[in-house]
Amino acid sequence: MIDRDLAELYGVETKVLNQAVKRNIERFPEDFCFQLNKAEFEIWRSQFVTSNSDKMGLRRPPYVFTEQGVAMLSSVLRSKNAVEINIQIMRVFVALRRFLKINAQVFQRLDFMEKRQINTELHLLESDKKIDELFDRMDRYKIEDEQGGIFFQGQIFDAYAKFESFIAEAEKEIILIDNYVDLTVLERFAKKKSGVKVRIYTYPKTKITSLDIQKFNEQYPLLELNHTEKIHDRFLIIDNKILYHIGASLKDLGKKCFGFEILDSSWIQEIMRNL
Repeated sequence: MIDRDLAELYGVETKVLNQAVKRNIERFPEDFCFQLNKAEFEIWRSQFVTSNSDKMGLRRPPYVFTEQGVAMLSSVLRSKNAVEINIQIMRVFVALRRFLKINAQVFQRLDFMEKRQINTELHLLESDKKIDELFDRMDRYKIEDEQGGIFFQGQIFDAYAKFESFIAEAEKEIILIDNYVDLTVLERFAKKKSGVKVRIYTYPKTKITSLDIQKFNEQYPLLELNHTEKIHDRFLIIDNKILYHIGASLKDLGKKCFGFEILDSSWIQEIMRNL
């Protein structure tokens, strides 16, 4: 899809969309987003643009986004449509994980049959070995279930997608206890539902300033920053009902192997009393 069509879908100006991409260019490799060259642009323009007003508005080659790029756009844009689409993507992501887990045995049987067929017809032992290695890696990168799981080094998008699915659950309040918070964490909280309050408890020497909080609250109220030196681990509390224990600081999700789990909610009050 081209940039102006996506801008209409996400409810922003094309210029704003492209600026957001440039600010986050490390998230858009060539297989996510690219710009038409001059020849491609002229062919596309002659085939699909007919009105004079459209022609006047398309003097430069547009940017084109693949399926992955469209999904990534929803995580960097701040419009209401983008937030809603991003939440839907997160829900589909979680549902897909659940589907894969439930049907794991069926996939294993299909995998076994496929590998036997390849081995019988082609007699390529080396290819069979590579297939085994591929499926072993897929197994290593699997999230176990909704009660907990493990993310491995390099699963940055998967880890952030999971964290944003936690944020999307909140209806009233989110509490984050994390000693090492920076602006990337605030970017994630911008995806919360309107009216959901956020309280952060972090180390007094945090990199977040009062001005950062002020700017955040001007657009996504209401966030409150508190300091504590009494907690070592990371906890995320949703609506005072769900307690997540997260092994990595949220600014480092996916950079190294870490796990997460849901703890008994009866611990919430005890944790808050000891802050």
